[in-house]
Order: sequence, then C-alpha cells, then structure tokens
Amino acid sequence: MSRLAGGVVLVTAVEPPMDEDVGMTATAFMSVSLDPPLVLVSLRNGSRMDDLLAEQPLWGVSVLAESQRHIAGRFAMRGRISDRLLFADIPYTRGDLTGAPLVGGALATLECRTEQRVEAGDHTLVIARVLATALPSPQGAPLTYFRGAYRHLA
Repeated sequence: MSRLAGGVVLVTAVEPPMDEDVGMTATAFMSVSLDPPLVLVSLRNGSRMDDLLAEQPLWGVSVLAESQRHIAGRFAMRGRISDRLLFADIPYTRGDLTGAPLVGGALATLECRTEQRVEAGDHTLVIARVLATALPSPQGAPLTYFRGAYRHLA
C-alpha cells in the first residue's frame, strides 16, 4: 500500500476534562458521501487519538499544504513531547462548532462529528458527518505521502 499516494491531514480534538489539544497526522482519510457529507479516518487501535475519539465525538481536520510538511512530521513522531508543545508555534484557530484546533494556511479545514466506529483489524474506521468547512489557503499545493515519505506534486 506504500505505492498508493495519499493526502496528508492533521486530525485534532480537545481532550476533556483538562481541555488539552491533541493532534495526529493521518494519511488514511477520505470522503465517504456527499449527501449527507461524511468522511472517514482510520486510527490505529489503542492510539491516543483512537481512545480520545471513542469518547469525544467532535473533532477537526486540516488538509495540509506541501509547505506544512514540518507540521505533518511533528504530529507523526512516536514518543513525542506533549501535544501542548507541538501546537505552541503553529498558527491555528478553534472550530466554532467543535473547539478543535484548525491549522492556519491549510488547504481546507473540516469540523466533524462521529457517527459510526467500525473495527477493522488493528484499526478503527471513524466515520463522521462534516458539520462545517473552510478554505483558509485554497490556492496551495497538497502535501502527499508516497513510499514512506512526504512528497509534493511535480
């Protein structure tokens, strides 16, 4: 599957009760339906984001531009520092409906509400209704992931 190029997004949510921002880089993200507007993200079972979205139905997605490779890499690290520090120097706004951080300069942002969770092997497929969208930077090129590395379109 490393030969299948994919877009790169940052999935974000607010973890109660301390209202801590949490983020995770994802390449397994896709549109599922236009009517109603549904998207899907695949989360590794037992990951922090999987555990959080099992309890928190509201979350956000920032579709990253190729200039945001550093953000993707930062939130994909294993054994990383606290998410609070990861968000410290990244420009973002809070979603009006979800409160989730939405990255400034992203090609698009979505606010989502989980509708269904489907266990699939060692991952959980989280299907969500899109509540709101925005185009902070609609003219940029997308960040893609192919053969184990972040790429840009030639």
